[in-house]
Amino acid sequence: QVHLVESGGGSVQVGGSLRLSCAASGYAKPPVCMAWFRQSPGKEREGVATIYNGRYTYYADSVEGRFTVSQDKAKDTMYLQMDSLKPEDTAMYYCATGRTVACGRFRQSDWDYWGQGTRVTVSS
Repeated sequence: QVHLVESGGGSVQVGGSLRLSCAASGYAKPPVCMAWFRQSPGKEREGVATIYNGRYTYYADSVEGRFTVSQDKAKDTMYLQMDSLKPEDTAMYYCATGRTVACGRFRQSDWDYWGQGTRVTVSS
């Protein structure tokens, strides 16, 4: 059974940094396509970043240049390094895994498995 567990969330001031982790288990091989999504109170869930085969990345315009997604395939873990955080980055962050077609876009129906989320709060 596939499980995704996020960690690393917390409270930080504007301009600060956090590193989120997503540990995947239950896969025979490391997931090919992984992603980060987020949902702020009162808003729909939105895509943040995807990574394909541990190498090819795709970002939402709102985080491009500030966030970096990476994957350690040996550990079946994906990371999201978040720098220069802004109040609008405050959200619950979720990781997801999907088929190859999912990577490079944020169509939510493409993603098969989801974690429970980790909360990030950015205060001024």
